[in-house]
Amino acid sequence: MRSRNLFHFSFAASVLLLASSAMAADCPAFLNQDLQKLRSKETVNICKAYAGKPLLIVNTASHCGFTPQFTGLQELHEKYKDQGLVVIGFPSNDFHQEDKDIEKTAEICYVNYGVKFTMLSESVVKGDNANPIFKELARQTKAPNWNFNKYLVKADGTVVQRFDSRTTPNSPEMKQAIENVLASKGT
Repeated sequence: MRSRNLFHFSFAASVLLLASSAMAADCPAFLNQDLQKLRSKETVNICKAYAGKPLLIVNTASHCGFTPQFTGLQELHEKYKDQGLVVIGFPSNDFHQEDKDIEKTAEICYVNYGVKFTMLSESVVKGDNANPIFKELARQTKAPNWNFNKYLVKADGTVVQRFDSRTTPNSPEMKQAIENVLASKGT
């Protein structure tokens, strides 16, 4: 009996691993990146971790007039995570408003604003040196022109909509766009 249960467990685990690998293989190359998490040695591969899920990708800064939007982004994360939405923050000093100390950036995100969604290490989000994700987001829409640009991306890597800094995370326009993507199963 015990060996039968072990077989069933092993079989189920193999099926899940194959399904996850197949979904990651369908993931667009620009999202197939191993990225370091904020204030961590841990990395996350967006394709492997979030395959088949729509994303809300945001360039952030810890000393910006729009920094309080972290609260609204966290609320979106809480409200829609069980429906499949993944919120990912990319701290950047492209507009000279990110703290030079990564520990302070992390404190602002995690302590001051209670961020629980994925935050990555600082990277470039505009211009020739932009990370591959933001290069593709810019190609599909427009590069960030300030902090807290928000890109709603379907699971297949297609940008549904870009929201500028002035569009708050709790705006009816943003919530409706998210709900439309979730209703279409993120594809």
